[in-house]
Amino acid sequence: MSDVVDVFWSFRSPYSRLITADVLKLQKDYNVEVRVRPVLPLAIRFPESLFNVDDRRAPRYIAMDSQRRGEMLGRPIVWPNPDPVVQDFKTMTVSPEQPYIYRLTKLGVEASRRGKGLDFIHHVAGLIFGGTPEWDQGNKLKEAAATAGVDLEALDQAIESGDHMEEIERNHEALDASGHWGVPTLVFRDEPFFG
Repeated sequence: MSDVVDVFWSFRSPYSRLITADVLKLQKDYNVEVRVRPVLPLAIRFPESLFNVDDRRAPRYIAMDSQRRGEMLGRPIVWPNPDPVVQDFKTMTVSPEQPYIYRLTKLGVEASRRGKGLDFIHHVAGLIFGGTPEWDQGNKLKEAAATAGVDLEALDQAIESGDHMEEIERNHEALDASGHWGVPTLVFRDEPFFG
């Protein structure tokens, strides 16, 4: 039996997008089972912990550093349009209406259940953070899902009345139990590795 690596991952995190190609290589080069465990971003789970209206250092640094790392790795980061989390950056207020992040996270859970989680997050993150304007419009998401080997309509049907939010909550609890809170976090033999 191979070892298992849990990958706690968010569709809002540029760092999650940057690590995904490396996780694909890890899975290919080593005898490990990679379990993608999608979580909601900190902006949804703990908005007060990272996004303080009086201290803009964290968001500015994340934007600058992720772009710098993306250039270094040959995986450019362009902040998504639309942002997967609806948030007013002037007040740092997260909207109660979230048309993207819950759907994306549930889709990631369902793709993982079908054995295509890593491929799905890889292609969808490339779409979202790769500079594709209006990534949510037309067939863009459908085509990214198809490239990952899954049918977007089938995923959407499965998440309509499924228990995906319960699994996302279990992923949050497991991430917390690992000793970390952020993404991407890989957990191998009960030891967390962030970033």
